[in-house]
Amino acid sequence: MDWLPVLLLGLALFAGAFVQSSIGFGMAVVAAPFVVLVAPELMPGSLLVTSFALPVVQLSHGVRDIAWRPLGWALGARLLLTPLGVLLVATLSVRAISVVVGVLILVTVAASVSRLDVRATRPNAAAAGAVAGVSGTAASIGGPFLALVLQHERPERLRSTLAAFFLVGTGMAIGGLLVAGEFTRHQLVSGLVWLPFLGLGYAAAAPARARLDRDRLRRIVLVFCLVAGASVIVRALVS
Repeated sequence: MDWLPVLLLGLALFAGAFVQSSIGFGMAVVAAPFVVLVAPELMPGSLLVTSFALPVVQLSHGVRDIAWRPLGWALGARLLLTPLGVLLVATLSVRAISVVVGVLILVTVAASVSRLDVRATRPNAAAAGAVAGVSGTAASIGGPFLALVLQHERPERLRSTLAAFFLVGTGMAIGGLLVAGEFTRHQLVSGLVWLPFLGLGYAAAAPARARLDRDRLRRIVLVFCLVAGASVIVRALVS
């Protein structure tokens, strides 16, 4: 195992953990393009390890803020669609999966800024969970969809609900990949190596968490989702 690329990718995980700890999601969105470029064999397993670990830290400070009803609908739908995500990992290339995920993110942003005004209703939460069941398993990117559904919630409520969604949903994804034989020891070890970088990113984000109000958080979520969707597609097409 060549450890230098893994350690260098830890810097991307630090940046991703900083973003997710600030606005509630974004670690995989930031880090995945770099992992695909430098060490595609680590996708999606290594990022799923980190996606499971960071929410444990986040929820240690905010379980009481979880929006349980939207979370329940989202997780139920994610459970149903996770097998499809496993199937995509087994059959499609990382590039193809990235393009699909990027397009879905952009469509979701477009719906949010249109007159449809996406809210945290049962159908919207279930739809976000269903899409995340596929994209979160296949590309470890599932947060933008539920984040857009929760964009009008208080920052603490959005972050805590997303953390719980990542914790349970990532467990589903890892379980499915293990059953299908698509989760390797190399991916597990690399994900564990990245954990200190997550802790540093979480700690560094404390000032940002304290300064974000609801309106500012919503704008940041929308802009970040737009940039993330476009960057995922561009990186997939030029790689």
